[in-house]
Amino acid sequence: MGDSLDVTGPLMPRSVVHLHTERCCSNGGGDGWGAAAGDYATARARMVKEQVERRGISDVRVLEAMCKVPRHLFVDPVLAGRAYEDAPLSIGEAQTISQPYMVAVMTAALALQGGERVLEIGTGSGYQAAVLAELAGQVYSIERIPALADRAEGTLRRLGYDNVTIRVGDGSMGWPEAAPFEAIVVTAGAPCVPPPLVEQLQVGGRLVIPVGSPQAQTLRRVLRKEDGVEQEELVGCIFVRLVGEHGWQGE
Repeated sequence: MGDSLDVTGPLMPRSVVHLHTERCCSNGGGDGWGAAAGDYATARARMVKEQVERRGISDVRVLEAMCKVPRHLFVDPVLAGRAYEDAPLSIGEAQTISQPYMVAVMTAALALQGGERVLEIGTGSGYQAAVLAELAGQVYSIERIPALADRAEGTLRRLGYDNVTIRVGDGSMGWPEAAPFEAIVVTAGAPCVPPPLVEQLQVGGRLVIPVGSPQAQTLRRVLRKEDGVEQEELVGCIFVRLVGEHGWQGE
């Protein structure tokens, strides 16, 4: 892939985002929650500058949100020193916290202006929800694994994100009681765009979702219009599977 990516307009996939483990910041040390804030603040600023901004993400609000959210508090304390690497990390239950760059790409593609109702499919560690909470009015997030949902909710509450609501369920079905949404983001790869998610978008709303095989997907942005939908392909990616009625079946 090239060094820049503009997600403000139509894009075609150029190559898969490489989820490598190149170390780009020093180990902050400590146990995550109690480590000196300055250690992580420096690593976080470097992450945003080198991994996100230099690759073409120019949405100032997204950059500021990612500079603010303490990513190291959304991973296991033993991995806190690696939280700002250019790579996904395990969060247990065979799930991962996404690579920072991919979080930025997906968030920027939603084009949030503030005040929106956003649905997230796949809470995971809660990090993406925290970034969204900095940018939107209310975030609804669905996680199918209860242990992850409980852990994420605890972390978000501890950090003061009271505009995030989490529930356990089949994310491919969406959250009809809270619809319509101005933006929906899916943090797992699906075989196709789930119809319930499109139906729960308001007209003018954006859905960002990885679509493809379990081994490789293309990130799509779906715009709901009065007379149907318009789709763009943004970039190649690799996510864990979206399991559910309108996703992949079984574990």
